[in-house]
Amino acid sequence: MKKTDIGVVSFMYIVCAFFYYHMTKLKASSQTYPRFTIILLFGLTTLYLIQMIVAAKKYGVESGVNEVFKDFQPAQFFVCLCATILYLVGIYFFGFYIPTVIFMAVVLLYLRVPPLYAAIAIVVIVALIYFAFQRFLGVKLPVGTIMKALKK
Repeated sequence: MKKTDIGVVSFMYIVCAFFYYHMTKLKASSQTYPRFTIILLFGLTTLYLIQMIVAAKKYGVESGVNEVFKDFQPAQFFVCLCATILYLVGIYFFGFYIPTVIFMAVVLLYLRVPPLYAAIAIVVIVALIYFAFQRFLGVKLPVGTIMKALKK
């Protein structure tokens, strides 16, 4: 077990608590899917914690910090961080779909994913989101302020 894994488990429990708190503000009829997802995430995190404890008893505990940052590439990190910030701004102005396609294309191509695989991934993810969230679950995705203004 690595000490850095403790931080991962702690972070995942905080994420579960955050989303559970916000889920309770939804109507009861809208809580089913978020509750399922949170319970699943909580359960998987707990299984990982149990696995960590067993490994710690068997093999001991090591730092793990050196391995985490061993292949860290600052340029790659900051380009992806800037792309993510621009993506969030893009969602505000242009809605969900247009910025998502652009973001995925830019990041996948920047990370040197072959163009065919990038295109397949973009089509599959966008289709999955459309059918799972908009059609099946009836979730309204962000439209964007500019797109709303153009519709009027």
